[in-house]
Amino acid sequence: MVPQTETKVGAGFKAGVKDYRLTYYTPDYVVKETDILAAFRMTPQTGVPIEEAGAAVAAESSTGTWTTVWTDGLTSLDRYKGRCYDIEPVAGEDNQYIAYVAYPIELFEEGSVTSLLTSIVGNVFGFKALRALRLEDLRISMAYCKSFQGPPHGIQVERDKLNKYGRGLLGCTIKPKLGLSAKNYGRAVYECLRGGLDFTKDDENVTSQSFMRWRDRFIFVSEALYKSQAETGEIKGHYLNVTSGTSEEMLKRAEVAKNLGVPIIMH
Repeated sequence: MVPQTETKVGAGFKAGVKDYRLTYYTPDYVVKETDILAAFRMTPQTGVPIEEAGAAVAAESSTGTWTTVWTDGLTSLDRYKGRCYDIEPVAGEDNQYIAYVAYPIELFEEGSVTSLLTSIVGNVFGFKALRALRLEDLRISMAYCKSFQGPPHGIQVERDKLNKYGRGLLGCTIKPKLGLSAKNYGRAVYECLRGGLDFTKDDENVTSQSFMRWRDRFIFVSEALYKSQAETGEIKGHYLNVTSGTSEEMLKRAEVAKNLGVPIIMH
């Protein structure tokens, strides 16, 4: 029997669209240790076979497109394609299934969460073959994890810099996060650090509002930092938020923080 290469119009596709399941549904595939594995909860459109729905997710999140293009012959799609290798019904739910998809590690740029998530969840959620879709779980292989450089140092170096051992590091976010003047904000930082905290931090909302401009905040916070250190004999820290409307302005604020001697910034 000749395999079908087109999906009927009644299944929710336009005539001439190829079946993804012929290429991207591979129930015999043996998962590799380096593969990135994703579990999608999906509800197919009426008339769409579950194998086609699962294959469509694998295809659209990897190398697939809705029709055959001549450039497919310029690469090894079998090496780079995502594969729907298993589909299970969701217990107690009508017409809901978990589609398991394996992605070869070569599809993603090393050390890039953006590359990973853009590929896997970039545009599949608006796909016509599905009535509903949700990413339920993601297994990132150790091989891909090792492509991330990580921080330049760990907790031991942090303790060495702070000269704090044998206990947890204590810190807090200044509240109320919005509405304080720069002077009163600096006072709150001083009271917290003088009272025993190791560090304080800006809230993400604190940038450069009319009631507290960023430069004033930086100056009063650095003053509070140095005063608390002098009075306690301990090393203190504060996370200054340098977030702004442009990258150039953010770098400018970071440079000011550096010149003031504040040890930590955030954005």
